[in-house]
Amino acid sequence: MDAVWVRGVNGIQMHHVTDLQDAGRFLGNAAMALRAAHVRTGADRYVGLADELKNLVQRVRELEDEARSSMHELHSSDPERFVRCRDGHEPWPGEIPAGFIPRHTCKDECLYHDRDVLEALMQCTCGRPPCQACEIGGQL
Repeated sequence: MDAVWVRGVNGIQMHHVTDLQDAGRFLGNAAMALRAAHVRTGADRYVGLADELKNLVQRVRELEDEARSSMHELHSSDPERFVRCRDGHEPWPGEIPAGFIPRHTCKDECLYHDRDVLEALMQCTCGRPPCQACEIGGQL
């Protein structure tokens, strides 16, 4: 089974558009490194690989645009579901629901109390019930 690194963000279940952004960024960095290797060595074999990666970056950007449009469409058409997905209570549309586990919120910091963001008073997360993911996993 492939291991997958999932970026944790305080208060947000990341949409897969973030994974596609990462993929595009990593591919772009690899293409630049290959071009730099070509500049340093003059070896043309690096140029072909860099061009292939450039084409892959374009394809990934197209997928990223589709995913972003899908997320914006959900936000417009069903704002309540958007919030449930963003808060990690259900998977984003287009993501595999089988085996979905709610986002761990047990280590979230309160922006108001822990981070001293005064404007976040109405978004205080202190006193929330136990983390739903921990309840499911029996880690309470």
